[in-house]
Amino acid sequence: MALKVFKFGGASVKDADSVRNLASVLKKFPDQKIIVVVSAMGKTTNVLEKLTDAYFLKQGNATSVLEEVKKYHFNIIANLFPDTTQTIYREVETVFADLERKVSMAPSDSYSKEYDQIVSVGELISTKIVSAYLHESGVKNTWMDVCEVIKTDNTYREGKVDWELTEQNITPFVPLRWVMGDVIVTQGFLGCTSDGFTTTLGREGSDYTASILAYCTNAESVTIWKDVPGVMNADPKWFDETQRIDQMSYQDAIELAYYGATVIHPKTIKPLQNKKIPLYVKSFLQPEEKGTVINDRQTHLPIPCFIFKVNQILLSISPKDFSFIVEENFSDIFKTFAEHRVKINVMQNSAISFSVCMDNDERKVPELIKTLQKNFRVLYNDHLELITIRYYNQPTIDRVCIGKKILLEHKSRYTVQLVVKNV
Repeated sequence: MALKVFKFGGASVKDADSVRNLASVLKKFPDQKIIVVVSAMGKTTNVLEKLTDAYFLKQGNATSVLEEVKKYHFNIIANLFPDTTQTIYREVETVFADLERKVSMAPSDSYSKEYDQIVSVGELISTKIVSAYLHESGVKNTWMDVCEVIKTDNTYREGKVDWELTEQNITPFVPLRWVMGDVIVTQGFLGCTSDGFTTTLGREGSDYTASILAYCTNAESVTIWKDVPGVMNADPKWFDETQRIDQMSYQDAIELAYYGATVIHPKTIKPLQNKKIPLYVKSFLQPEEKGTVINDRQTHLPIPCFIFKVNQILLSISPKDFSFIVEENFSDIFKTFAEHRVKINVMQNSAISFSVCMDNDERKVPELIKTLQKNFRVLYNDHLELITIRYYNQPTIDRVCIGKKILLEHKSRYTVQLVVKNV
């Protein structure tokens, strides 16, 4: 029997009704082997990030933040399971007790490591609740700890997958998990180091988890269930009139993800492309609709696609002695960015200056600038937007630049990127 991998994000399990809807979607696929990858519920990851800051950085009250997370989840549990003797109450209480012990102890000297140990709790709880409710609603399933199979290095918050070891783990492990039915429920976003510490795969990394599991099990397909009808050519919050893209190539998908399209995690496509596994993006609100399919088709998209990223900062980096920017300078600059784990969204160089646009992450950028200033002159503009248009023309550029001043423009054959500010 062919295997499918389904991924449900935070919006699809944000409350009790959403969990019920997830069960109804799965019931549309009877007698089908499915691995269900589930994210943390709603905005739980954001709240657990607040808890990490309160615990490690002493920014806020850890006890009150933890209570907020507990109340949110137990409200959902109470709605789904009126009988308080159900084992799910004890299972989730145990997870929270472990977390309470964690934040009562002194932290290590690594923020990223502590972040992963705390934030990963969101996925553990959501999958326990989903698995229990599926049993309650007649969908037999097995809960699986994804950390038993997906192994990474110790790059916390951006774990690099050990593909060989992960595939060795999954090949014998997953078939044993079908004993309780045709559905496996597991966590997205998470991995584990060789010494047993949890890692995360990068923000919004549950898509990537689905891709890893599909690759290692030779799945028939992956479906990402969203609150939109498929991949749109622009975010509806930016454009009043958007169009669904029925089909797109792996190449266009990875380009759009790389440039910041939030519908797909950037690392998702490569494993699927390597084994020609199609990726579907469908609506959990309208599961009968066909959505978008991403496969190995070779044709270009028939319409332009727009991607908007806000809270951008543009750095202009130049040698202090007014000399040329040369290869040695680039080596030093890129090494500094790598050390501070700052990702570049667009870059451009001239004879004596190197311009870089990136997300204005308050935890990383100030220290990055301070380090660069030791050897370079650094100027910057913040509160900017980065607009990317795939398959652009001049009218599409004019459309997005109304009321904007262009600070940087970078064009290739199919893509233009514009760093702009309001005027």
